[in-house]
Amino acid sequence: MNSKERILAAWNGQPVDHLPLTTWCFGFKAPAHLRWQRHGRPVEYWYSMRLEHIHTLPLPWELDDDFQRVLAWQSLGVDDLLDVSVPWSIDPTVTWRDAVQPAGSRQPLSLLQRQYQTPAGSLLHSIRQTGEDPGSGWVVQPAYAALFEDYNIPRADKHLVSRPEDVTAAGYLYRPPDAATRAAFNERVEAVAAFAAQHGVAVQAWSAFGMDAVVWLAGAQGAILLAMDAPQAFARLVDLVAEADYGRSELAASAPGVDMLVQRGWYSSTDFWSPRLFDGYVFPHLKELCDLAHRYGKKFAYVMTTGVEKLGPRLADAGVDVLYFVDPLQDRFSLEKARRLLGERMMLVGGINALTLASGDREKIRAGVRQAIDSLAPGGRFILHPLDSLFPDTPWEGVETMIEAWKEWCNP
Repeated sequence: MNSKERILAAWNGQPVDHLPLTTWCFGFKAPAHLRWQRHGRPVEYWYSMRLEHIHTLPLPWELDDDFQRVLAWQSLGVDDLLDVSVPWSIDPTVTWRDAVQPAGSRQPLSLLQRQYQTPAGSLLHSIRQTGEDPGSGWVVQPAYAALFEDYNIPRADKHLVSRPEDVTAAGYLYRPPDAATRAAFNERVEAVAAFAAQHGVAVQAWSAFGMDAVVWLAGAQGAILLAMDAPQAFARLVDLVAEADYGRSELAASAPGVDMLVQRGWYSSTDFWSPRLFDGYVFPHLKELCDLAHRYGKKFAYVMTTGVEKLGPRLADAGVDVLYFVDPLQDRFSLEKARRLLGERMMLVGGINALTLASGDREKIRAGVRQAIDSLAPGGRFILHPLDSLFPDTPWEGVETMIEAWKEWCNP
């Protein structure tokens, strides 16, 4: 089997020649012998095009770097996937102006501000510029008030949606892809698909934000309060996000080179929403996206790292095929119970946390790999994956130990 054949068989619950091992890279510092040259300089830190549009990288990362990363992992026998991030559109009538409010006696930090003018009124997005150095390889705070960005949530001076009246105007900023956006995406997928076909690699498209977009727009506390105090406005905001998500997902599902669609769900777990609110606001739109993917013959994956015991069955009910992730550390949900509860309904990915790889404890890493394989591999619906990513502080020695243990017990 080549990598794509192995991954697709695993997604379908069919026999594979050996248990797949995959990784995601979020600034992973690669060892010298795996690096390649870009513009005359070694590419030291690895990323993924799934980060495109939503993060500011400290170093250039090009599509060909994604290809080189795949080849590097394959040289070790590790499976890899190619990611495409599906863009969206902003209503053409929208304009905006950027400004920086300098620090002063009342405001100790400068404010990055973007003032939008929409057909439904103006919106101000204001973010504190903290200016810290996160360390080599880590994503950085952008130099403007980005619409969608994890940095915004704890640093917001004023979230874009801070009142119920802001919801309609916000809907003009996140729209389904227009003709130019669709053309750009199709051109990207054509290049990715050509490489994927040549080297036997599966392709997944990140096509939906769901509640992640709601939290980016309104903040974590603001979104929860909006749901409690102004449920009609909150429902409207969720619907506006879902409309754009559906348009992005339909574009991805219709692309011949895409094998699976992925929805972000880091901000949709029980850390934020009760099962009742999840059922009311997340589940209906998620089911629509799963049905859409399946009509095109594609798989659908969802990212949720906490609250899986409560919400995992509902993901399966909606039609989710692949669950990113089953986490033995941050979720109070045993691996054995995860397999019993979900293993016959979804492909489970995970089993070991990147913090374990960073521990420096070789025996602990080996034991973690063995526990994940023994607990989740029976039944065949499992992909080993250090979750959720390999970071700049994930040491190569830990990754190497994981790969060695995986090869020892899975004989790839």
